[in-house]
Amino acid sequence: MIEWSLVAALIVVLALVFMHKVRVLQGQAELSNVKTTLGALRTALVLDHLQHSVSSRGTDLALLQRNPFELLQRRPTNYLGELSRAQAAAAPDGSWMFDPVCVCVGYRPLYAEWLVSPSGEPLAWYQLSGDAGPWQLTAKEAYIWQGQVMN
Repeated sequence: MIEWSLVAALIVVLALVFMHKVRVLQGQAELSNVKTTLGALRTALVLDHLQHSVSSRGTDLALLQRNPFELLQRRPTNYLGELSRAQAAAAPDGSWMFDPVCVCVGYRPLYAEWLVSPSGEPLAWYQLSGDAGPWQLTAKEAYIWQGQVMN
């Protein structure tokens, strides 16, 4: 009876360790997805700037296009569209959005326990800015995800 109890306890401990490692891995996968999407948006902004720089239309049209998701050939499946901050607060987990008022790209994490935000807000916001040159996406706060800077 004691041996079976020890085997059962060992199995429970191994299952708990395995579940914890799976959650950490899911968080790492989500961070990778966020960085990939931000990289695609930044690349689209640079390409759009270059296209408008060499065309005869000038940079005025580049300033009109402020939603970087519109520049992507394929939008992420979890992109909800243009939302206000109030609407973004009620968005489902794992969603991307664009706030036209603050000209920000927002992401609501699927696994929010990994996001550390100085303000405590459950969303990560990236401000779109730029005067001369391509538009830039910069984090509004110093977001940390599993000990890594999320920029």
